[in-house]
Amino acid sequence: MLAVDGDSFAHRAYHALPKQIRRAEGRPANMIVGFTNMLVGLWDQEHPRSVLVGFDSLDTPTYRHEAFPAYQSGRVFEDDLLEQLDLLPELVESLGFVSAKAPGYEADDFMGAVVAAEEKAKRPVLVATSDRDLFQLASERTTILQPTRGVSEISRIGPAEVRERYGVEPKQVPDFIALRGDPSDRLPGAKGVGPKTAASVLAEHGTLESALEAGRFAAQAEELRLYRRIATVDASAPLPPLGDQTPTWAEASALVERWGLRNLSGRLAERA
Repeated sequence: MLAVDGDSFAHRAYHALPKQIRRAEGRPANMIVGFTNMLVGLWDQEHPRSVLVGFDSLDTPTYRHEAFPAYQSGRVFEDDLLEQLDLLPELVESLGFVSAKAPGYEADDFMGAVVAAEEKAKRPVLVATSDRDLFQLASERTTILQPTRGVSEISRIGPAEVRERYGVEPKQVPDFIALRGDPSDRLPGAKGVGPKTAASVLAEHGTLESALEAGRFAAQAEELRLYRRIATVDASAPLPPLGDQTPTWAEASALVERWGLRNLSGRLAERA
């Protein structure tokens, strides 16, 4: 199973390709082209039995936003980005893959749900994302695919790589984020604590909760518990059926042809 963080790859594609790339009626298309290239590239490299692409729910606040109003505050998305992002689930489904999006959930949560289901079935999983928060999912069966240059260069992250990079176990990543903070999500973390201190606290106590019970960070205890909850994926995200798949290149070719993307349509048609 290949689980793809759709928003992570969409933003990566949008900022990687020129905004001059347009479809019919001059509408923006750089994200669509880049995202398709990335998804097809992953398929070619990994040949998974099936693909799920998860997307954020941008119209409905998640429990994270409700519990911590500053969460991801200050993010402003360009209209061209949002317009294309709305089209990606249809594109994914035209390829014969599964898209997952539901009010109140983030793409991360669908990644967690897929991993929980596949691990329970004792099947291997690949999680493609640029989001290091998802290192918490790494295990002997679950490998994180982190693109470093498009998808031509991929870092494969397992438990050993998480330990090497951060000095913590994958299951400790939410505790690590809570202590260290995460500027991209506006999580401040514990006062005066950086990556090395966060790792040493977890090496000594095992978990954030144990550190709090030992009297560490008493003035921030409830805040840190909240940050940890925010950083933890919600594996209860509703998953659609995930059977084996065969890509429907011709259907995808026809869709992007209707959108006015003839070159992309032609490349997909060649696969059919």
